[in-house]
Amino acid sequence: MLENTKPDRARKLQAFDRLLTIMDELREQCPWDKKQTMDTLRHLTIEETYELSDAILEKDLPEIKKELGDLMLHLVFYARIASESQAFDIGDVLESISEKLIRRHPHIYGDAEGRPVIADTEEIVKQNWEQLKLKEGNKSVLSGVPASLPALVKAMRIQEKARGAGFDWEEKEQVWEKVREEMDEFEQEFKVSSEINREKAEGEFGDLLFSLVNYARFIDLNPETALERTNKKFIKRFSYLEEQAKQAGKQLKDMTLAEMDVYWEQAKKL
Repeated sequence: MLENTKPDRARKLQAFDRLLTIMDELREQCPWDKKQTMDTLRHLTIEETYELSDAILEKDLPEIKKELGDLMLHLVFYARIASESQAFDIGDVLESISEKLIRRHPHIYGDAEGRPVIADTEEIVKQNWEQLKLKEGNKSVLSGVPASLPALVKAMRIQEKARGAGFDWEEKEQVWEKVREEMDEFEQEFKVSSEINREKAEGEFGDLLFSLVNYARFIDLNPETALERTNKKFIKRFSYLEEQAKQAGKQLKDMTLAEMDVYWEQAKKL
């Protein structure tokens, strides 16, 4: 079976070699590419990552391929820049990730002494992964969560990592009770007096969101994906509302909610 993959592997290696060659040529000859640094590329890489995310949500495979290519270019670009100061090159990057994957999968490759490790469920694999990261020098299970992650994504990653360390609820009903508790506390904050303590209310709202993210994770839903799908759905329906109002010679600010709701209900059926 491996023999049949060799021609395809050769094609992939050739394609990667071609990209490395082009990157070298651009870095040496193109005025724009010559000026770039890791700092100037950073925000562009973030943008490309979000574009890939959009393509994945849309299930647009041709666009996914394109965006993966853009990201691959960025990875090669960073490595080329680092190689110019002898910090590391693309070979070092690939060797490093290969070694880490082998080290983090002792149930496939054996432990440091070559002994087989049993991990026959996804949950055990995740727990082993976090314990191995601690052995590699991480001071905390949560230290691997990037500080600059968007809050919603960060909440889920924090909870996933805590679960990997064994800190989690046992039943989804317990999590839902926590959601109800946080909802009550948030609601209560607005019933105490007519003057709202915004800092405390914000804290209670944060607790409520965190508990909802926790419940979503517990029932195997991705809250970031769920919210983004709702965002896209709202944009589509609101755009329809705007277009229909325009065709009727109306402006939204002059329409009643009842008038707008007619178009909104139509949009929901599309």
